Amino acid sequence: MHLRQHLLATGVALALAACTSVPIARTAAPAQPALTAQTLGSGGVMPVEQARVHFDHAELHFTVDAAQQRIDGIATLSFTAKSATDVLLLDLDRNLPISSIDLDGHTLAAGAWSNPDGRLRIQLSTPLAAGGKARVTIRYGGKPHVAKKAPWDGGFVWSHTADGQPWVASAVEGEGCDLFWPCIDQAQGEPDLVDTFITVPRTLAAPGNGMLVGITDEGDRHTYHWRAKHPDTYAISINVGPFDELKADYKSRYGNTIPLQFWYLRGQEAQAKELFAGFPRMLDFFEQEIGPYPFGDEKMGVVETPHLGMEHQTINAYGNNYRLDGYGFDQLLQHEFAHEWFGNQVTNADWDDMWLHEGFGTYMQPLYSQYLHGDTDYYSWLRDLRLMLRNRHPVVSGSSKTEEQVYDGDIGPGQDIYNKGAVMLHSLRQLIGDKDFFDSIRLLVYGRADPKPGNFSPRYASTSDYVAIVDKVTGRDLRWFFDVYLRDAALPRLDVRHDGDTVTLHWVTEHGKPFPMPVDVQVGDAVHTLPMTDGNGQLKVPAGSLLIVDPRAKVLREMPYIDAYQRWMKQQRERKQAKHAAQ
Repeated sequence: MHLRQHLLATGVALALAACTSVPIARTAAPAQPALTAQTLGSGGVMPVEQARVHFDHAELHFTVDAAQQRIDGIATLSFTAKSATDVLLLDLDRNLPISSIDLDGHTLAAGAWSNPDGRLRIQLSTPLAAGGKARVTIRYGGKPHVAKKAPWDGGFVWSHTADGQPWVASAVEGEGCDLFWPCIDQAQGEPDLVDTFITVPRTLAAPGNGMLVGITDEGDRHTYHWRAKHPDTYAISINVGPFDELKADYKSRYGNTIPLQFWYLRGQEAQAKELFAGFPRMLDFFEQEIGPYPFGDEKMGVVETPHLGMEHQTINAYGNNYRLDGYGFDQLLQHEFAHEWFGNQVTNADWDDMWLHEGFGTYMQPLYSQYLHGDTDYYSWLRDLRLMLRNRHPVVSGSSKTEEQVYDGDIGPGQDIYNKGAVMLHSLRQLIGDKDFFDSIRLLVYGRADPKPGNFSPRYASTSDYVAIVDKVTGRDLRWFFDVYLRDAALPRLDVRHDGDTVTLHWVTEHGKPFPMPVDVQVGDAVHTLPMTDGNGQLKVPAGSLLIVDPRAKVLREMPYIDAYQRWMKQQRERKQAKHAAQ
């Protein structure tokens, strides 16, 4: 998802409103029907009816009417039964009325399907046995849900540029794909192939997911046809605007050539060219550290949007207004691009495993800072992330969750899936070393140690899968590490006791779990590593000697001075809110 954990903490989102370089006028959101609880939710336990089928292909036709804030859609969806079934169960916002449904070429009577709450149930006229196939065409249309504050909430953004031209984008990660097309709104609901046709006025462009198959002219309109393999359901997007395009070819270190494409608003050429010039180095970083760009036979694509950003597969949404922040790269763009590996290539098996997207995606910013400029920027990033940890709920619960249950920080981990996940990965890297760390990431992302273009496909993974990978790569049982950092809410605490010239260290965890995390201790000019095999360690420290525990900040742990800072910041916010309320 968008890099909201850092933006919210630093106030960048507010700053963007004050320094937007492209004058735009956003259309006020009209009153709209409420979404049902079914449509608001995304993920959770997959219904058995959806688990019975494999999603082969989606052919999606959209006609976008910006003036009316309306879309009209025709979705032809193909499935193969994994086990016997007599029903197709899909998800589609009921506020997009269905006009007709065809099943295998025959129009269904109204009584053969229903969509009372956003869960579309289609009764099959003939039950499918395992291996049987079904093809359904759904015609529908209306005013899709308008996002109040995209991308923090899902929906369409109907905007226009300073000269009055339409500028439209979708961003639906939270509420899911069913906000504008009939889908299986689950993490594991990806179709094998998606063909998207987007019809817009000829004065506008419609960049989309995957590779461009062609553009067909139809009077004063034209239709863009895009084809994408294995896209995340929420990563399918609609983008419409008066774009110019920058294009180049990237010669990969793996021998293939990757098209680079950036659609930007007209009048922004100088800033767009400067941002675009950074694409090759950013791409090389990921290919060097992680492995081949997963969609090299399609494109690396970016489109400028009237919302902050989102990891739409091969067409990342970018709304950071070419902002500089002193790190020498656009951190939001880099974060979204990280999701091509962590999210689009390897997809979380359940929303409960969302840290696999966001923890790894967030760690890529300090890692890129280190790649570009060395350790100072790397540790600066990590410190900023560390200050934002909340530690109120475990990052991973061990049970199936919806998107809301994960992102709501009052009931779930919230922003800790970003920040705690990233800082934990730093500690893992220090524990197992760079070779094993990056080897484990390659196995997670590609399912193999020797990824090359053409020898891997997008895949699903869970937290347990990654823990097993780390154990395999290191030849060690490191479940204790993940149990404490991911399945406990509180950070481990390192108690340090002085008794004469002896210093004793002892790990304390929230539920008494073992935590044999080695600790470096600097005494004078010498650094000693205590193995802490049973959670305890001792060493002699002559009186008056310099003593620094964990001098290179290797270990994520409870830190009283950070807790004090966070309490002080909370008090400042509360006082400011009280003062504002009293005025």
